[in-house]
Amino acid sequence: MTVLPPELRVELDRLGERWRQLPLTQAVSSSSGVRALAQALADEVADAESMPRALLPDLGPAVALDELRVTVWDAVQAGVLDGLVERLAVLRRYLAG
Repeated sequence: MTVLPPELRVELDRLGERWRQLPLTQAVSSSSGVRALAQALADEVADAESMPRALLPDLGPAVALDELRVTVWDAVQAGVLDGLVERLAVLRRYLAG
């Protein structure tokens, strides 16, 4: 069983806390950035595992962060870790506006 590296878990927790603090209008407008990172990770995992890429469904801002968490977990499982903590931190700072 793979465990999230501590620095990755901390950044995901910080990102989740920031996401929960966003006003609804900002969450709606920012969800595309969250989804973009989730999609990029899904693509990188597919490439690493020699699988076809698939478009993530747009389930709305209420679950955008959950989609990102799943793709982060998939990335860890696939060994796609280079720069992942930094990418999450950039997203968090973007959400902080």
